[in-house]
Amino acid sequence: MSQQGQLAGVDQQRYKQRLHRVLLGASVPLLVLLTWQLLGHLGVISSLLFPTPLRIMNAGIRLIQTGELYDNIKISVLRALSGFLLGGSLGLAFGILVGLFRRTEKALDPTVQMLRMVPHLAIAPLFILWFGIGETAKVLLIAKGAFFPLYINAFLGIRGVDNKLFDVTRVLGFSKWKQIIRLTIPGALPHILLGVRISLGVSWLGLVVAELMGSTAGIGYMMSDARQFSKTPVVFVGILIFAVFGIVADSAVRLLERKWLSWQDSYKGH
Repeated sequence: MSQQGQLAGVDQQRYKQRLHRVLLGASVPLLVLLTWQLLGHLGVISSLLFPTPLRIMNAGIRLIQTGELYDNIKISVLRALSGFLLGGSLGLAFGILVGLFRRTEKALDPTVQMLRMVPHLAIAPLFILWFGIGETAKVLLIAKGAFFPLYINAFLGIRGVDNKLFDVTRVLGFSKWKQIIRLTIPGALPHILLGVRISLGVSWLGLVVAELMGSTAGIGYMMSDARQFSKTPVVFVGILIFAVFGIVADSAVRLLERKWLSWQDSYKGH
């Protein structure tokens, strides 16, 4: 077989594997949706509490046609990304500092761990008092949630680097800066990317809390407004949007993991 034929065979095999993964991943949601639609159509479940998938889809189409959905998504995504970038970058910076220097750990880590235990809902009233009900309070609340996963994972990643490798870099004459760039950060990268995935998820959770703080726009506000008027299909549309954006963000980070961590020879399951 020619080299071109072998490459075509490999591409075809990869395509089949990807198709199999997609179908396998979609099988459970499709089964749930079909069962849900059937039970709703037969009147087994309440149409008010559990509107059928077709009703939810129709509600989503109406929101798209009126432009309401696009406007609320745009505002929510901007808030979530702003909070994630602020909190995540600070969490990464502090995590690296605490991981690299023991004095910094002793000075900062106890305070950070205390703040980590404060729930979103407990600190939300304070943010309203300090910053009002504008965008600042919402972005800071999201940033608070995004900070801690990256902080913890950056710290654990750095402290998890094999100490023998540091001995090797000292023998090779690496400077402190080169040691950090060439060894510490790459060695901690798996934990850091895991922290990014968790931080993105927490940012979406924080967004829901933030948009209940006197908000007049956003997906959380749209869901809250629909709940007050018993528009259950619209509430489900909001839940679906959060789920879709969550999986898209998570998949993007996993793509980076496969690209940047291709050197890892880790167990991938049977």
